[in-house]
Amino acid sequence: MTGTGGRGGGDAQNTRWTGTRWAPGEQILWRYRDHAPGSKGQVHICRPVTVVEDTPELLAVWMAPGTECVKPVLADGTPVHAEPLATRYTAPRTTVRARWFGTGVLKLARPRDPWSVWLFWERGWRFKNWYVNLEEPRARWAGGVDSEDHFLDIAVHPDRSWQWLDEDEFAQAQQLGLMGREQAERVREAGLAAVEVIRAWGPPFRDRWQDWRPDPAWGVPVLPEDWDRTPAHMTS
Repeated sequence: MTGTGGRGGGDAQNTRWTGTRWAPGEQILWRYRDHAPGSKGQVHICRPVTVVEDTPELLAVWMAPGTECVKPVLADGTPVHAEPLATRYTAPRTTVRARWFGTGVLKLARPRDPWSVWLFWERGWRFKNWYVNLEEPRARWAGGVDSEDHFLDIAVHPDRSWQWLDEDEFAQAQQLGLMGREQAERVREAGLAAVEVIRAWGPPFRDRWQDWRPDPAWGVPVLPEDWDRTPAHMTS
């Protein structure tokens, strides 16, 4: 599969969101809201991406190498994951703009699924793995999609084996009250549902997305100054 289409301007519809689909080549924002205490649900992760496909069944987007993104860091600039787990979600935070220096990432999300599936490659397009990111079903708005991460993740390898990731963070989030018991149970159930899809080798794993390549004409999307703006209208 190869990307098609030119560059678009999804942000232009920000105040008049009509629920229309994005065309291949349009550039949108893939964002996550903060769950840390005192964050008030503000956006703390923002990644400009290019739309690969947007249908009633699937949203596929490409994050190109070198994309300028927004990520959370501790107030003194220390990377979040360098903080001990016990205080990782309670230490004061801020956000910084930083380039994505790894290889690109293809993100696939089906409407209403409480997860998205990311594809990673080594240099030279050697496929590395799928990554199931458990998250709130994405809310669509004119400029992109918003979600909230649910801590727990799953790695899926080319030989179809899989493993849970970040179970320690998932447990710590519950201990700190960032996630109540009922929500934690729903997240675990969502993870088990994703595992069933993996075991059955259902979509998107069976769909050969690892053979996809981006359109060479696509540029690297620009991170807008108002990356954290509040959408006028949202839909699922």
